[in-house]
Amino acid sequence: MPKPPQQKEGVIAGTLRAVVPALLIALVIRTVLFQPVSIPSGSMKATLLIGDYLMVSKFTYGYSHYSLPFGPPLFSGRLFGAQPERGDIIVFRSPTDESADLIKRTIGLPGDRIEVKGGLVHINGTPVKRERIADFVGEDPCQDTPVFGVIGRVPRWRETLPNGVSYDTLACPLVPTDIDPDNTPVYTVPAEHFFMMGDNRHNSMDSRFLDDVGYVPFENLIGRAQVIFFSVAEGVNAWEVWRWPRSVRWRRLGTVVR
Repeated sequence: MPKPPQQKEGVIAGTLRAVVPALLIALVIRTVLFQPVSIPSGSMKATLLIGDYLMVSKFTYGYSHYSLPFGPPLFSGRLFGAQPERGDIIVFRSPTDESADLIKRTIGLPGDRIEVKGGLVHINGTPVKRERIADFVGEDPCQDTPVFGVIGRVPRWRETLPNGVSYDTLACPLVPTDIDPDNTPVYTVPAEHFFMMGDNRHNSMDSRFLDDVGYVPFENLIGRAQVIFFSVAEGVNAWEVWRWPRSVRWRRLGTVVR
């Protein structure tokens, strides 16, 4: 027998009472605490790989209107602002494209002078410590289009910033551009701005390219990358569960981002 109208209304009301609070809680968490992001490009290899899924803490640097879903311009500046540290990996809204979120490493702070000479980063006239380490061997970091199973070997260096933060950088074959990313002019970072670079130095559109990214305003910061909660190989979609046993990068799950 069909349910009476009153009983149907009761089922609908009960469902709404369960679903609406859950949606509101999820919205608050995403707005105030954490936001999941995926890595679509290889600009941060070998630190972050295409197919990594990260949790980004939105409270680390305070909140701007970019912290809100879809970034509506409801207010300007930052609330509860805290300045990033050199070496932080940050998700931010592109200064030149309101539709694009980027993820890079913080190299320059407000007032710094940044220059790259012969591939070596200089901060305020002092070269960043860099040592050659074993080549990176893995999913090819020099390919624009990810291909599942394609392996590459790329020179790798360990850089250590003045505050002691260390990380690995890669050097794919250099593709000629209007600006030589290995030999740049001196960039003076404006107040309330930051200078960002990708770890895959020859395959990253970052602050070295002023017309494409340039200096990143404090207001544009969305959050700091914290942990990899899921990861699948390049060329594989996360929803392709039938490929998981082989395609999931199990060792990367739970990795803290540094």
